[in-house]
Amino acid sequence: QVQLVESGGGEVQAGGSLRLSCQASESIFSTHDMAWYRQAPGMQRELVASITSGGITYSADSVKGRFTISADSDKNTLYLQMNSLKPGDTAVYTCAAAQWGMYDSWGRGIQVTVSS
Repeated sequence: QVQLVESGGGEVQAGGSLRLSCQASESIFSTHDMAWYRQAPGMQRELVASITSGGITYSADSVKGRFTISADSDKNTLYLQMNSLKPGDTAVYTCAAAQWGMYDSWGRGIQVTVSS
């Protein structure tokens, strides 16, 4: 399994922006679908955004127009640009990789806190 390490989290005021990064241990974007998930306290984990190996992106309705997922193959890095952040975006964000349709490689997660 590929190793994934997130960075870029932290605390920001509502309306602010953060960019999360997910460094992969090897070159996988041409063979793996990638995704960002999040889990708030007491809530189920939810898919935030994904990008296929072919570059097709998906964003959850709750973040559409505010969050953008992208991948830099040269740097083996997945990004999540988060704008217009809301307190409801507070969660642990985790990146994941899927080679055969199932996300089976996960990062450890990183905290994002949005204060009002």
